[in-house]
Amino acid sequence: MQGQQQQAYDRGITIFSPDGRLYQVEYAREAVKRGTASIGVRADDGVALIVDKPRRSPLVEQASVEKLHKADDHIGIASAGHVADARRLIDYARQTAQVNRLRYEEPIGVETLTKDVTDHIQQFTQIGGARPFGVALLVGGLDNGSPRLYETDPSGTPYEWQAIAIGSDRGEIQAFLEEHYDPAMELADAVGLALEALGSVSDDGIAPDGVGAATVDAESEQYLELTDDEIRDYLDEADLLPDESE
Repeated sequence: MQGQQQQAYDRGITIFSPDGRLYQVEYAREAVKRGTASIGVRADDGVALIVDKPRRSPLVEQASVEKLHKADDHIGIASAGHVADARRLIDYARQTAQVNRLRYEEPIGVETLTKDVTDHIQQFTQIGGARPFGVALLVGGLDNGSPRLYETDPSGTPYEWQAIAIGSDRGEIQAFLEEHYDPAMELADAVGLALEALGSVSDDGIAPDGVGAATVDAESEQYLELTDDEIRDYLDEADLLPDESE
């Protein structure tokens, strides 16, 4: 009988269970946990976004694995969870940013964009016949020259962080960040810290084409994705490259 009652609440996204839970939202969070890791680190002079892009097959073009996105000139977004859901939210974020530029003739704020996206996400927890987005986003950028970093939750709740990991191995990566994070670090150090945090859960090292990295620095106020060669330099400095002796 109890199992049948739970199934009834499973099917109804708009119905709370007797203990106040929305099961479909919780299942969406589980989908995020099954996604590969994404890490954001806020530095004194910018924001770094790092994503894990494991090679599923030697025949896959790594450039087609989309986990880093430019939402506006000064804002980048990393995702963990269902890629298709992430693309829908990225498109929504880009449209929102462009509308703000056309309407107000100024770039949208990171906090404003994040809350617009989470308002959109939250609507899908109240609409019958729909399901929540099975993805979490890290939104990093600059508000009037100040670095900002936010996380979106499948429930539609935004959280601001100094450093944050989403996706698989979140607990272990977050513990590493909490131990080694320094609010006064520079952007290059933030990239290195994020890669080291990702390497802390990898036994075989990290290949340069197996991760993506992007920064938004306060000086240029521009979103920039790092090349494989630049990532290799960071990995080499942290001794995270795979052992090629075999």
